[in-house]
Amino acid sequence: KMTKGDTEYQFLLEGSKETKEKIKRPNKSLLLAVCAACIGGTFQYGYNISIINAPTKSVQNFINQTWLERYDEDISEQYLTLLWSNIVSIFTIGGFIGATIGGTLAIRFGRKGTLMMNNAFALLAALLMGLSYPTGLFELLIVGRFFTGVNAGIGICVQPLYLGEIAPRALRGAMAMGTSIFITGGILTGQVIGLKELLGKEEHWPILLCTTCIPAFLQLLILPWFPESPRYLLIDRGDDVGCRKAMKQLHGTDNFDREREDMERERVSAIGIKPKKPWQLFMDCSLRWQVLTIILLNAAQQLNGINAIYFYTDYVFEEAGIPDVNIPYVTVGTGACECLTALTCGMLIETLGRKVLIIGGYTLMAFWCICFTLTLTFQGAGVWMPYLSMGCVFAFILSFGLGPGGVTNILTTELFTQTSRPAAYMIGGSVNWLSFFVIGMVFPFIVTKLQQYCFLVFLVISVLVAVYIFLVVPETKNKTFLEIHTEFQSGDKRKASKADDGPRTTLLSTPL
Repeated sequence: KMTKGDTEYQFLLEGSKETKEKIKRPNKSLLLAVCAACIGGTFQYGYNISIINAPTKSVQNFINQTWLERYDEDISEQYLTLLWSNIVSIFTIGGFIGATIGGTLAIRFGRKGTLMMNNAFALLAALLMGLSYPTGLFELLIVGRFFTGVNAGIGICVQPLYLGEIAPRALRGAMAMGTSIFITGGILTGQVIGLKELLGKEEHWPILLCTTCIPAFLQLLILPWFPESPRYLLIDRGDDVGCRKAMKQLHGTDNFDREREDMERERVSAIGIKPKKPWQLFMDCSLRWQVLTIILLNAAQQLNGINAIYFYTDYVFEEAGIPDVNIPYVTVGTGACECLTALTCGMLIETLGRKVLIIGGYTLMAFWCICFTLTLTFQGAGVWMPYLSMGCVFAFILSFGLGPGGVTNILTTELFTQTSRPAAYMIGGSVNWLSFFVIGMVFPFIVTKLQQYCFLVFLVISVLVAVYIFLVVPETKNKTFLEIHTEFQSGDKRKASKADDGPRTTLLSTPL
């Protein structure tokens, strides 16, 4: 015979199952909110990385022509290269600055508010780069690229923060994959628009660089229709009514009690604690492994060899007999490959979990580093060898998209609670941009010295990161932020107790 308590428990179980069934598929409003946040966020990052490749010759001709009109002489090849390098690399400096201020802005103006304000940098950049040709001022290109970097730096810091906080726990990984999907989508879009059939012709380069304003306008039109992060509203602002309203819109149902309880527990644990600054995370012993993890993962995301693969693509395609005029179209294929993998990762992440995907990705990348080194070393051994190299290029890109490319940003969201998450994104973003800058500066020298054997360096990095994740990072799938935080703390306590036991044993065994 069932008691009243048993009946209530069964009712709760059934309600929990019903809730699980409902959140297996995301609500339409949640999907649209993800798209609205990403189109002006990480899409801009990917788009502005790839869009600058197509007009290289055209912009250099413009600089040379402007220099001739100003000084009645041609610019030296060395100084032209320096100016072009500044136009390209200033993007990473802007990105670093954007990452360092993104977390602070997200605390002060909210996640959605910061994303909206961030579009001002993209619009200003588009205006400056568009004016550079009619005014004859190539310096505006440098300033414009700097502001696109600031826009991308803030976007890649705040947008994953927003996605991780608006998604239900069971869909957090899949929704957060929007970051990776839109980065790769931005890269692919930039590659396609840069083709000569569209805006890749010499006379179209000012329009091409101005197109960065289009995603900004789209976000300004669409994002206001969606709510602020419910976690931010409840925990940071204490707005319970606004939180419930936002959750109802994003979940498409009034049945969000479990998610609301998780937020309430996190809010109670954060009472009296102000949002932390980046340097406070370094001083907090309970967060040392989380901080170390995001530093390693964000550095490895740039230093794992993906940039080297893209550096070698043109050479590999030429060796395979692909005509120079067709190489841009094959390069579009690499962008499509990475985009497809990000979509695949989004579908698998809630099934396989974060840990399996990221360890598997790094392991596969290590394997393809070995294969690519061998195929490049024996490139002349047979007519089929260049095609093996092409296969390695696509396989490496697929492996990157399956693991490190997709999961890194999600872990930055999940390893921290509300008060420390913005600062964690500032640290991770800064490390990512610094690593991006360093690899851009150092990689040409590595290639010159080691040639194809440079991939052995990336092999070691990939293996070490995979081992670290296996030993240190717990699986975060379907866990609350507090549960993940507690799991790290319990790991520290176990290590501390072992360390305490060690000295006592030594003292007892020491002869008097």
